[in-house]
Amino acid sequence: QVQLVESGGGLVQPGGSLRLSCAASGMPFSSSAVGWYRQAPGKERELVGVIASEGMTHYADFVKGRFTISRDNAKNTAYLQMNSLRPEDTAVYLCSVGVKWGQGTQVTVSS
Repeated sequence: QVQLVESGGGLVQPGGSLRLSCAASGMPFSSSAVGWYRQAPGKERELVGVIASEGMTHYADFVKGRFTISRDNAKNTAYLQMNSLRPEDTAVYLCSVGVKWGQGTQVTVSS
């Protein structure tokens, strides 16, 4: 069974934090890059950041200094730590490994 499952989304106050998880199964993980994306209402899907197999990360300019991507290969899981959240961060967040996509998890930032 090939599966990617995101979790950790929800409602958070502006300035708050959330940690999203991306759990992979049935596919190579430790040798694969993981991408985090988001799609806000009425907008195109955009890249949040990527973590390579060895741990090297790249981030979109709008999240640098606020978001951190990490991975735990022993758990076949990647993470997106989001701090200092803004209403503009409200979106469905998705992870990708190879050609596979998760179902997405909703993040809503509101007072």
